[in-house]
Amino acid sequence: MSGSHVHDLVGIGLGPFNLGLAALSAPVTELDAVFVEAHDGFDWHPGLMFEDATLQVPFLADVVSLADPTSRYSFLNWLKQTGRLYPFYIREAFLPHRREYNQYCQWVAGQLEAAGRVRFGFAVASVTYDGGVYVVRSASGEVVSGRRLVLGTGTPPYLPECARQLVSTAPTSALHAADYLTHRDELVQQESITVVGSGQSAAEVYLDLLTAQPDHGYHLTWVTRSPRFFPMEYTRLTLELTSPEYTAYFQGLSEDQRARLLEDHQQLYKGISSDTVTAIHELLYTRSIEGSPDTTLLTASELVATTSTGAGHRLQFRHTETGEAYAVTTGAVVLATGYRPVLPAFLDGIKERVRLDDRGRYTASSTYDVGVTPGELFVQNGEEHTHGFVAPDLGMGAFRNSVILNSILGREVYPVEKRIAFQEFGVPDRFRSGHTVTEAAR
Repeated sequence: MSGSHVHDLVGIGLGPFNLGLAALSAPVTELDAVFVEAHDGFDWHPGLMFEDATLQVPFLADVVSLADPTSRYSFLNWLKQTGRLYPFYIREAFLPHRREYNQYCQWVAGQLEAAGRVRFGFAVASVTYDGGVYVVRSASGEVVSGRRLVLGTGTPPYLPECARQLVSTAPTSALHAADYLTHRDELVQQESITVVGSGQSAAEVYLDLLTAQPDHGYHLTWVTRSPRFFPMEYTRLTLELTSPEYTAYFQGLSEDQRARLLEDHQQLYKGISSDTVTAIHELLYTRSIEGSPDTTLLTASELVATTSTGAGHRLQFRHTETGEAYAVTTGAVVLATGYRPVLPAFLDGIKERVRLDDRGRYTASSTYDVGVTPGELFVQNGEEHTHGFVAPDLGMGAFRNSVILNSILGREVYPVEKRIAFQEFGVPDRFRSGHTVTEAAR
């Protein structure tokens, strides 16, 4: 690409993780970085931006503080600059509202955009490799080039294969939870609504619909494949699994063992907050004083087929414990079926330069490098299968960005913690054969 400026780094996508990388790289004068985003501005999960919803991590899990507590882009500085620091202090709660976290990220993004480090409205159409340079082209023909790429395209909403046709043909009455608030006014006009899925998003959608139910009179059903409506485990020794040393331990396990552990770990990051569980049960209990609430809750039920009928949408389930088949006919369905990483189509032009496993997933190193040539390609939140359930955790974003920056620059730009947990993972060397219990205890 003779004649065009070549950046040291181009970040593709601007969710919280790449936003954090942009903020942490901003004061690093020897790194020329630019970040491109398809949307016209930062907006984090707008379809689930409930008025009273909070993050499930403390405010210190902003985009910079756990790497650089002195950063001008911290959540606390945003509070100070907007006159909200003392109200937040008096509130005495660690978990920020989701809406204020979104506003905070928009504030960070706005400063970085003004500094020329972020470009919105740049929808990447293709990436090619030309003479040691990655050439990133937008759908409108704009070009940015860089010696390295950091892929932060996020995890798009996942729909079960059996529901995709239904959603494509009836997008206002059959939709993913990511679009819930966009179509809420239309949904509540239906005679019946079914929520499918488990986890926090499903619970928040169900609670919102349960709260609005008396004003609209629909029947409300919640169906989950999980054997119960399980809460997120948030005890302190369990939280130590969101640590550098556990991530390193997880990486050292076999692929099969990692897959089994990810299934076991679902309650650590896919459960429902205890506050939400309590609010749902309290509302059901209050309604029960006047009679049975007009709602159905079903567990251990896997969605296997969907069809549209004159009466609405027919959802077919298989009960995973009894093996029975049954169906629910509903006017509308909200699929809170989560998010999964995918390889963006724009990488087709450089696919031979991306290290993938036999299932087409990124094979990320300890430094989140996914390139065939080390030090050129990095990934954000596409490495759950190699690094564990912490991949989407906001609290580990600053750590991952520190590792990426340190790897790119060959020096410790931001100190990286090696050990933060009291417990140990795996078998410590001092307990291996050849040592006595007495020796090991020393």
